[in-house]
Amino acid sequence: MQYSLSELVKGLDVTIQGDANCMISGVGTIQQAKLGHITFLTNSSYRKHLLSTEASAVILGLEDAENCPVTAIVSRNPHYVYAKIAEYFAPQRSEYSGIHPTAIIGEGCEIDPSAYIGPYCVIGQHVKIGPRAVIGPQCAIGDFSEIGEATQLDARVTLYHGIKIGKRSHLASGVVIGADGFGFANQKGAWHRVPQLGSVDIGDDVDIGANTSIDRGAVENTVIENGVKLDNLIQIGHNVRIGENTIIAGCTAIAGSTVIGKNCMIGGASCFAGHISVCDKVMITGMTAVTKSILEPGIYSSGIVGAVPNHEFRKNNARFHRLENLIQRVKTLESSLKELTERKQS
Repeated sequence: MQYSLSELVKGLDVTIQGDANCMISGVGTIQQAKLGHITFLTNSSYRKHLLSTEASAVILGLEDAENCPVTAIVSRNPHYVYAKIAEYFAPQRSEYSGIHPTAIIGEGCEIDPSAYIGPYCVIGQHVKIGPRAVIGPQCAIGDFSEIGEATQLDARVTLYHGIKIGKRSHLASGVVIGADGFGFANQKGAWHRVPQLGSVDIGDDVDIGANTSIDRGAVENTVIENGVKLDNLIQIGHNVRIGENTIIAGCTAIAGSTVIGKNCMIGGASCFAGHISVCDKVMITGMTAVTKSILEPGIYSSGIVGAVPNHEFRKNNARFHRLENLIQRVKTLESSLKELTERKQS
């Protein structure tokens, strides 16, 4: 497929600097793109490649436009513009409808005729599946679950009973929604399972990455609000609530009953203690441990700052363990200095 540049940017808030009618047949990186490709510049680290790019057009910001040697698509948000243009070249989902003959469908289900149920799916009883929903091969959907319009489940997604998913959401392979939360009561040294009676409520336009797990609520529901984006390998505990348009990178773990606000950005491998709250518009940098509530918007970090040679790490770690002794020695010296100063003054 080929598109003219003017076709690709139709409806977008951009300015074309150069040939609006040049033909685009694909997408490439700024280093590897060839004639007929469109590329983008959103990271200043790649600015050095701009002058030598062989792309036919580059999506970039106003600050780089004057140095662009080829046609430029100038935008205040180049990354967004690239995302919309790249959709033209992404593989399109095949339009299927109906139920594959190998699928097993329980009693009392309401499946829209335009929905698709793939091979070897197991659908429980009284499940509702909306228009144009796609259930990929080998998915398992528990009783009384609901899947909204145009929502897609990739292969081998598991929904436990009573799960609700809104419209236009996308769950990647291996996602598990609604397993029991980590709830156990101790009696005389033995752990006893606490029944998890809530469910999981997922809103519209939610993306959930591969092998992410979201536990059902202990009593009330675990809630993922509209527009939330979750990366791969994320663990979300029972009764967590994540606010609208929050985005969370991979390997993050969120303990039970934590509330994260709207429009937050959570870096990868971060972890959250349970029963805390994070307000709206908070950015957590990667590998941060959040152990108490955050009440004001801003950027928050913790942990070791970057990798260092092992011998340096061991040396610094040893010093850290001597820190309390050092503090006590400083206090003693300060006290002695204070006494000496007082004697001189008297």
